[in-house]
Amino acid sequence: MNPLLEAHGHTSNNRLELEASKLCGCCSCIQIFPPRDIVAWTGLDMSNFDNPDTASAETALCPRCGSEALIGDGSGYSINPDFLTRMNQAWFQKTRLIRRPETKA
Repeated sequence: MNPLLEAHGHTSNNRLELEASKLCGCCSCIQIFPPRDIVAWTGLDMSNFDNPDTASAETALCPRCGSEALIGDGSGYSINPDFLTRMNQAWFQKTRLIRRPETKA
């Protein structure tokens, strides 16, 4: 699997992973900070969009920009500006081909 695609999976439903991290970073604003700076969590998605009271509050919101794009070093990825910039380019700046589409017979 593409490493950026795999890393993206660590940006949601990540409360336990972030709380166990020493550093985390935002793939949107490319800021790095300790997890104790996180003050808001969400869990609203299409499955509970009509009923916000059922949100799980397991996805962190960036304390700098409000984005749901945080990843911690507890994910196994090194949290540094280069990695966050690559994530930002892949998920926020343009569409990149992560895998080749299957050819239809």
